[in-house]
Amino acid sequence: MALIVHKYGGTSMGSTERIANVAKRVAKWHRAGHQMVVVPSAMSGETNRLLGLAKELAPAKTTAAYDRELDMIASTGEQVSVGLLSIALQAEGLEAVSFSGWQVPIKTNSAHTKARIESIDDARVRAELANGKVVIITGFQGVDANNNITTLGRGGSDTSAVAVAAAMKADECLIYTDVDGVYTTDPRVVEDARRLTRISFEEMLEMASLGSKVLQIRSVEFAGKYRVPMRVLSSFTPWDIDINEEAKSGTLITFEDEDNMEQAVVSGIAFNRDEAKVSLLGVPDTPGIAFRILGSVADANIDVDMIIQNLSKDGLTDFSFTVHRNDFAKTVDLLKEKVAGELGAKEVTGDAKICKVSVVGIGMRSHAGVASKMFRCLSEEGINIQMISTSEIKISVVIDEKYMELAVRALHRAFDLDQEIAADKV
Repeated sequence: MALIVHKYGGTSMGSTERIANVAKRVAKWHRAGHQMVVVPSAMSGETNRLLGLAKELAPAKTTAAYDRELDMIASTGEQVSVGLLSIALQAEGLEAVSFSGWQVPIKTNSAHTKARIESIDDARVRAELANGKVVIITGFQGVDANNNITTLGRGGSDTSAVAVAAAMKADECLIYTDVDGVYTTDPRVVEDARRLTRISFEEMLEMASLGSKVLQIRSVEFAGKYRVPMRVLSSFTPWDIDINEEAKSGTLITFEDEDNMEQAVVSGIAFNRDEAKVSLLGVPDTPGIAFRILGSVADANIDVDMIIQNLSKDGLTDFSFTVHRNDFAKTVDLLKEKVAGELGAKEVTGDAKICKVSVVGIGMRSHAGVASKMFRCLSEEGINIQMISTSEIKISVVIDEKYMELAVRALHRAFDLDQEIAADKV
C-alpha cells in the first residue's frame, strides 16, 4: 500500500461535474489499495471573484490589517472545494473527511498573502488514513502562531500538496492540472511546443522561477529539498484510464541524469510578462549604495529579480533592477521618497512594459556557445536586449514586451526544441 498525494487545480475543480470526475479518479486510486490525501484548489475564478469584492470596497489599501482580511476572504474558496469533494467521494461510497489548513494544522509565518510553511502536524491526517478514509486538505492556506489564517500566494496549493507529501513521506505527489505535462514552452505561444516526459528538479525550478505557470516555484523547491517524487498530469484524461498507465503519463520531475545532460543542451524556453524595470539614475558610486536601495525594497516585502549596476563615471552610476509588475508603482513611490536625501540619486524612472525570456537546460554545463546563439537569434529578429542574467543552467534577457512572442518562437526554433531527442523518450 502506497501513500499518494493528489493535487487538483482550479480548472479541474471548476464545476460540480468536474468535481465528480475528480472523485471518481481518487476513488479508483483508493480502491487500488492506496492511502489517498487530496489537495484541491478553489474552483476556477473563485479566488479572483473574492479578492475583487475586497478591491471594490478598498482598492488602494496595502496595510497589514487589510492583508489579514484578504487572507480570511481568499481562504474560503478552498474550503468550499474540499467540502464538495468530500461529499462527492462519499457519493462514490468512500469514507472521506475534509480539513482546512488550521485543522491539520499547517503552520506558517505571519506574512499575510505571501506566507511560508514552517511545519505540518500530520498526526490527525494519519489517524484518519488509518481508519480507511480519504483525507482532503485545503491548499493555499495555513495558520500562523497567533491563529490567524494565512495564504501562501497564487499557486500556493501546489506548495501545500508537496509540503504535505514531504511531511508524510508520501510515495509520490501527482499534480493534476489543465495541461498534460511540462512543455518546452507555452503551447499557446508556440504551436509545435513539445511535451517533456521528464525534466530535472533543477531545470523545473528555473522554469518555474522564470515564468512557467505549470508549477509554483515553492512547490518545486519543496520537492527538490525533500526528494518528493513528483509528476504533472492532466485531469482531463478519462478518469477510468488504467492506473498503471496513468501513473506513467505526464511529465516526471526527477533528479539530474548525466545521460540527459549530455544530450539536451536546452530543455525549454520560459517567459514572464509580469516584469517591470526600476532604474535609479545618477546614484553615488559608494560602498553600501546597493544595500541602501534594495534594503528598503526588501523591508517592504517586495521581491527583486534581475539587478544591473553600470560602470561608474564621475563618481556616479545607474542602478536598475526588476520587480513583479504588481509591485512596480509601490517600488517607484518608495524610492522617490529617498532619491534626493538618503540615496542622493538624481532620478527614479521605470518601465512596466518589459518581459523576461529565458533558455533553460542542464546541458549548458557541458556545452559552450549557448549565450552567443541566443543573442545572435534575437539580433537577427531585431530585438534589443535591455538586461542579461545568467546561471549555470539558464540565460535570461529583459526585452520590450511587444517582442516577447517573436523572441520565444525564434529561440524555440533556434534550439531545435520542436525536435524530439532520445533523452526525452521514456
